[in-house]
Amino acid sequence: MLPERKEVLGVGVHPLTLSEAVAVIGGWIREYRSCGKGTEKQADAPECSADSSWVTRQVVTLNAEILYHAQHDPRLRDLLNKADLVVPDGYGVIWAGRRFGHRFPEQVAGIDLVSALAAAGSAEGWRFFLLGAAAGVAEEAAANLVKRAPGLQVVGTHHGYFSQDEEATVLKKVREASPDILLVALGAPKQEFFINRHKERLGACVAIGVGGSFDVLSGRVPRAPLFLRKLHLEWLYRISRDPSRWGRALALPRFAWVVLRKTLF
Repeated sequence: MLPERKEVLGVGVHPLTLSEAVAVIGGWIREYRSCGKGTEKQADAPECSADSSWVTRQVVTLNAEILYHAQHDPRLRDLLNKADLVVPDGYGVIWAGRRFGHRFPEQVAGIDLVSALAAAGSAEGWRFFLLGAAAGVAEEAAANLVKRAPGLQVVGTHHGYFSQDEEATVLKKVREASPDILLVALGAPKQEFFINRHKERLGACVAIGVGGSFDVLSGRVPRAPLFLRKLHLEWLYRISRDPSRWGRALALPRFAWVVLRKTLF
């Protein structure tokens, strides 16, 4: 059972640890399979509800940039509040939560969630589909995930540079693969809107927007050193590696000002 959401700047965020988030998603997969979806029913799956129809569960890994843009985009804010699971990806959200009197147990970064799900999925037989990033990146990310989690089932990949005319073909490929977990790396908030728009047609148990995780998992882009992550400076490392991100980074001080303005005045 999901804990009550804690509201931060008008968006509800679930106060979960990484392991708890994996457990929630695992519970959905067992329920999904009990309804005759995906692969065969697992022995320990809960009973399926009377309505065996299944709409893909949407997971959002929320960072400060997305939360800031949600202040100016009612459609995005509404999407976030209707998502099935919203976890704090980024120290900015955790800091903001504290300013509003909420304590989140830990950061649940998208790339860490993917790695933890892959480790659990290799043991449980979960089926993964990787959608997004440049040509070849999803395949490389999938290969590295399988190396880290032997036995992991990757049932499909596709790059993220498809046109609107090609979208139906991509959706058909995902639906026919019938993944338990669909990882979508189209960049935020494009990936969130994509999942929300198509969740009744994806044919997946759960879909998660994972941003630039494929680039890191593929080995094409290095992740910030651990000491910088512990100092909550991963965003600065990303900018140092890719100065074109400076424009996006301007959302961070603006986000901080919005939080301070609402909690100090």
